Amino acid sequence: MPIRKRRLGRTNLEIAELGLGAMDTPTSPDGFATVTAALDLGIDFVDTARDYDGSEFLLADVIRSRGGKAFAISSKTFKRTSDGAQWDVDRSLKVMGVDFIDVYHLHDVRTYEDWAQVKGTNGALAGLKTAQYRGLIGHIALSTHELEIGREAIVSGGFGAVMLEYSAFYTASAPLLELAADRDVGVIVMRPLGGSGRTSVMRTRLERGDAGVLTPQNLLRYVLSNSAVSVAIPGARFPDRVRDNVATALTAEPMAGDEMGALESAAAALY
Repeated sequence: MPIRKRRLGRTNLEIAELGLGAMDTPTSPDGFATVTAALDLGIDFVDTARDYDGSEFLLADVIRSRGGKAFAISSKTFKRTSDGAQWDVDRSLKVMGVDFIDVYHLHDVRTYEDWAQVKGTNGALAGLKTAQYRGLIGHIALSTHELEIGREAIVSGGFGAVMLEYSAFYTASAPLLELAADRDVGVIVMRPLGGSGRTSVMRTRLERGDAGVLTPQNLLRYVLSNSAVSVAIPGARFPDRVRDNVATALTAEPMAGDEMGALESAAAALY
């Protein structure tokens, strides 16, 4: 049984609702096996960035081993100028050994100063539009942890997708997800399990047998229960983590409101 597909907003990409965040994957000796396991199990959307140390190189190794790219890649630029963004796109293509990247983000736009710069005449958005015109990238996206910047990006009409944090630990972005759905902007959810620190605490509790409802499985179910989510991209450093996440995605039923509320309460009490 394949992982359920969802549409990534106006990009019209149909991708599995569970992706892979590959930021920390290269730090593991099992990084190659982790990405390979994800692809073998039906994950077809892998997120990386120019500034994720070793991540694009790892994907290059995987792509070479599989005889080519048969999955969607999302990468990102921290550059704020047109020339810088175009350089990053060209570098990503060279490093990964591909001639096309499906989604390319303006990475971690934090402030209104950043926002003004990237959308200015010689800003990074113009650079990504040039790369798109050249046929090097498919769709332009933006990642941010700041809700107001996320709102600006969604209503601007300039992005096919946005990457936002959303989980039982971080529910403040829920209205933005609904706004994105209304504007037909795809939503890529980062940190769906709450981030590595929280995940470590939860796994320790699981080993002790006192995790309660606060488990990685329930946290992933929580995010996938929101129909405004296009794809959730939990990070993984080991194949077993990928297998666990895929098993959850394959069997998960949408959470009822009371279940979601109980999980939010447990998440708020963690720390």
